[in-house]
Amino acid sequence: MNKTSLLAVSCLVVSACTGIPDGVTVVKPFDLPSYLGTWHEVARLDHRFERGLTQVTAEYSLNADGSVKVLNRGYATEDAQWQEAEGVAKFVDSPNQGRLKVSFFGPFYGAYNIVKLTPDYSMALVVGPDLSYGWLLARSQTPDAEQCRQFYQAAADIGIPDQEWIKLIPCQAG
Repeated sequence: MNKTSLLAVSCLVVSACTGIPDGVTVVKPFDLPSYLGTWHEVARLDHRFERGLTQVTAEYSLNADGSVKVLNRGYATEDAQWQEAEGVAKFVDSPNQGRLKVSFFGPFYGAYNIVKLTPDYSMALVVGPDLSYGWLLARSQTPDAEQCRQFYQAAADIGIPDQEWIKLIPCQAG
């Protein structure tokens, strides 16, 4: 493969990794300061990089250059120890929309698309470049059952069936 072909393939791969799944729209308007802080992982789709982790949190804070520091933390039950991963997130387009790219490994970025968000920024549905990556996040470790139901329904509406979720935090009846 010549250099031009390799560059073209590399661009396609990178854009696919930071893209938006077909038929999915990101949250607009989006307010980064309201999103910063600690989120608890209510549910996720299965992926090897989080397999076996419980009590997972994501903490977002602003870096001096305007990018977002990402600190993911979870308890590895098999090893009986906490694991952390630190990364950086940047807006793909406008800071007014919930479309970011996140990197934990140098120049390689993955999509972080916020597709549903409560007005008070207490619960969020996030997907990756396709619907095999998904997270339901909440500010509370005891999220409201009705709110959870609405978010699982929103996930189902875009193509993520309820049975695919690994549910980590039970939703509480109000």
